[in-house]
Amino acid sequence: MQADHPELFWLTATIILTALLWVPYILQLIVQLGPVKAIWDPTGAHPHEAAWALRAKKAHYNAVENLVVFAPLAIMVDYLHLGTPATATACAAYFGLRLAHYIIYTLALPVIRTLVFLAGFGCQMVLAFRLLGL
Repeated sequence: MQADHPELFWLTATIILTALLWVPYILQLIVQLGPVKAIWDPTGAHPHEAAWALRAKKAHYNAVENLVVFAPLAIMVDYLHLGTPATATACAAYFGLRLAHYIIYTLALPVIRTLVFLAGFGCQMVLAFRLLGL
């Protein structure tokens, strides 16, 4: 799939990554509360005591929010046969930047986090501009 549809390949990789980003902060909650109390929480109101876990959760939410923008752009580029080396590279870079954003956000490196986020936004704009013929 990567050779014929690189945008969809990297979209799929990004979806899988996003689907797994909850694991570290949920494991932290299990360690913090114990497995029974962590899963027997009808309100979901247990706060993470570890600051890194709260940041990881926020980074995960940010990844989900941005996937909503990235996914339709990548799908439309592929569907309309508008893929180019630039769109393929943008999709691959987007995957790496989203992984980097999660790690950097979790480590509390705010300036770098913002720069990585903006680079990911730039990848989205490469796809959007291609769709607009710009």
